[in-house]
This record gives sequence, C-alpha cells and structure tokens, in this order.
Amino acid sequence: MRYLLYYIVFINIITFTVRWIDKRKAKHNKRRISEKTLLILSILWWRVGAIFAIDTFRHKTIKSRFVRKIYLVWLIWIILLILYSLLS
Repeated sequence: MRYLLYYIVFINIITFTVRWIDKRKAKHNKRRISEKTLLILSILWWRVGAIFAIDTFRHKTIKSRFVRKIYLVWLIWIILLILYSLLS
C-alpha cells in the first residue's frame, strides 16, 4: 500500500511538472507537448496533478474539449473506485 501511495505522489508530481513545462513552451511559442501525452499522464492514475496544474497555470482552459476529457477521465476513475470499494 505504501508503494501505491509513492506511485500516486510521483505520477502527480510528474503530471504537474509536464503541464508546467507545456505552459512555459506555449508562452514562448515553442513546440508543445502533445495533448495525447497530457491525457495519458492523466489516465495513469489520479488527476490531482492535472487538475491542480489546470487551475494553477490556467493551462489548456481555453480548449474546453480537452478540459472535458480530463474531467471525464476523473469521473471514470471515481466510478471505478466506488465500484471497487463496493465489490471488495
């Protein structure tokens, strides 16, 4: 269980950092990190890093379609966690 917690913290720090890097690249008109990569990082585990980065950096907030995907993935994870807890 402890390693799972380490993984969750680690992947959220990575997700947050990657979004910060992408936001910096956007401000400097440099080549950006693909939306696919950003979504995959969000899918790997909890969306805390992704949601925190969206709110902190106002990252990809104009692209409502992308933000909806992030929240949809978050909703799916919540449903899966509820189902897991009910079936365990």
